[in-house]
Amino acid sequence: MRTTRMRIAAAALALFGVLAFVGCGNSNPLGNSDQSAGSSHSAGSKTIVVGSQDYYSNEIIAEIYAQGLENAGYKVDRQFRIGQREVYLPEVEAGKIDLFPEYTGNLLQYWKPGTTARTSDAVYRELVKATPDGLKVLDQAQATDQDSYTVTQAFADKWKLSTIGDLAKVTDPMTLGGNSELETRPYGPKGLQKTYGVKVAFTPIEDQGGPLTIKALTGNKIQLANVSTASPEITVNHLVSLKDPKGLFLASNVVPLASKKLDGKAVNMINKINAALTTDDLMAMNAQSTEDQKSASQIATAWLKEKKLVG
Repeated sequence: MRTTRMRIAAAALALFGVLAFVGCGNSNPLGNSDQSAGSSHSAGSKTIVVGSQDYYSNEIIAEIYAQGLENAGYKVDRQFRIGQREVYLPEVEAGKIDLFPEYTGNLLQYWKPGTTARTSDAVYRELVKATPDGLKVLDQAQATDQDSYTVTQAFADKWKLSTIGDLAKVTDPMTLGGNSELETRPYGPKGLQKTYGVKVAFTPIEDQGGPLTIKALTGNKIQLANVSTASPEITVNHLVSLKDPKGLFLASNVVPLASKKLDGKAVNMINKINAALTTDDLMAMNAQSTEDQKSASQIATAWLKEKKLVG
C-alpha cells in the first residue's frame, strides 16, 4: 500500500514537472517569442491591425506601413484585400482595424458627399474636420492616385478628346466600365451627366481598373473606363486620361486613416513614410506589381531601404 502511494506521489511530481516545463516553454520573459512571417514583437501589449483595399496599389502602401511599424518594434496583424470602401470603413469605424491607407478626396466624399472642396489642401482640411470621433487622418503624402476617366488613344483621336467635357461631342453610344460601386458614387454616371452633360451606360467590371477593364476598353466593349492615374496600364496601353477642369474628381492624395490606438512613435513612423512617398514612386511600384509580378512584401522592403527608412 505504501509502495502504491509512493508511486502515485512520484507520478504526480513528474506530471507537475512536465506542466511546469511546458508553461516555461510557452512564456517568454524577454518578450520576443516567435511570430508569424508577417509580424514582429511590440514593446506594447496590443497588436496594430493594418488593412488594405482589394487593390494591388493600396496593398503595397499598406505593406510599407506594416513593415515600417514592425521595424519600429510594433507587432502587426495584416488584414489585406478586404474589399472596397463600403466594406472596410465600417470595420475601421468600429475599431477593428487600426491603420488603413486611404485617398483624401474619395474618403471625404464618402463622409461628406456634398463637399465643394476640390484642391489638395482644401480637401485635406475638410477631411480632418469630417473624420469621425475615435479616428484621425495623419499627414497626407505628395503621392496622388486619382480616379480618372480614361479612353483609348484611337477613341481620343477620332473624337478629338482631351477633357471629360469633350465627351459631349461623341454621338455614338458610350458605356462606362468600373467597379460596381462606381455606379452610385458622386463621380459616377449621374455625376458625369450633372457636371459635364455626358450620358453613358454603365457595366460593372470588378477589378479596379485592372486587366479585365483594360481588355474591355481596348476591345471597344466599353468606351470609357475608371482607371487610376498611377496605373502603369495607361502608359503600357497608350491610353488617355481625360482632364477634369470642373473637378468631378476631388484631389486624392494618399493619407493614412488611423485609430487613436496609434501612439506618438507609431504616428511619427507613418508620417515619415508618407513624407517620402511620391506619385512617381507609386507608379514605379505599381509597375513592379503588374509587370514584374513582384509581391507587395518585396516591393515594400526595397522601397523602405531605398528611402533609408529602415535599417
